[in-house]
Amino acid sequence: MTGLRYVYAVCRPFGTPLQSQLTGIGGAPPGLLHHHGLVAVVSQVPEADFGEEALKAHLEDLDWLAATARAHQGVIDALTTVTTPLPLRLGTVFRDCSGVRSMIEAREDDFRRTLERLEGRVEWGVKVYLDPEPPEPAAAVAARPGSGRDYLRRRRESTHAQEDRWQRAEAFAGSLHERLCRYAEDSRLHPPQNSTLSTTPGQNVLNAAYLVPRKHSEEFVETVDRTKGEAPGIRVELTGPWAAYSFTGEGQS
Repeated sequence: MTGLRYVYAVCRPFGTPLQSQLTGIGGAPPGLLHHHGLVAVVSQVPEADFGEEALKAHLEDLDWLAATARAHQGVIDALTTVTTPLPLRLGTVFRDCSGVRSMIEAREDDFRRTLERLEGRVEWGVKVYLDPEPPEPAAAVAARPGSGRDYLRRRRESTHAQEDRWQRAEAFAGSLHERLCRYAEDSRLHPPQNSTLSTTPGQNVLNAAYLVPRKHSEEFVETVDRTKGEAPGIRVELTGPWAAYSFTGEGQS
């Protein structure tokens, strides 16, 4: 194998082969590097793209970054179907296989502890959104009185209504989180997504990840599904199952 070594994940040895058509970053098929009873999932990448300076420049290129992240995630998704992977940070690169082995030796104890904790578990993501208020009909707007006092009264009423909707959404999200934690061994409450930067409509009230044993995943999903449509104007989105990114201790780019 020539070129640099890109490492997607570390896992325990597994017997089920990866998909024969699976490709990673740059179209190269991922391989398995066994060392000290652990497995690093690696592929060859060109130094012209993944050398230190080149990688730093590429990380400012959103199109390149998105394509690389998709390829990285594709390998992790494939691994999740056959084992419990510990995903590494996007852009984890070493000069050669010796560098990968040295990394495994330096972090061996942490890898083993984390893999033991994650074995048989997956990550589910749940987001709760407060939908935008529907626009008032044009006829109602045209019929409004035009005085300044009426305008201020309408503004106050609109503000109070929005505050009430937000409080109801927060209460709903808190209740849902409590219910979901009954099936999860751990959870992470991530900062809400910025509505001005997101392409998803509405305000993000809950942005959470849950570490769920596979044997409880069906109940977890059913609990989320039962809440959909439970509260008018509030939308629930479920994603997963994923490798347990939020619970590995690995920073994600």
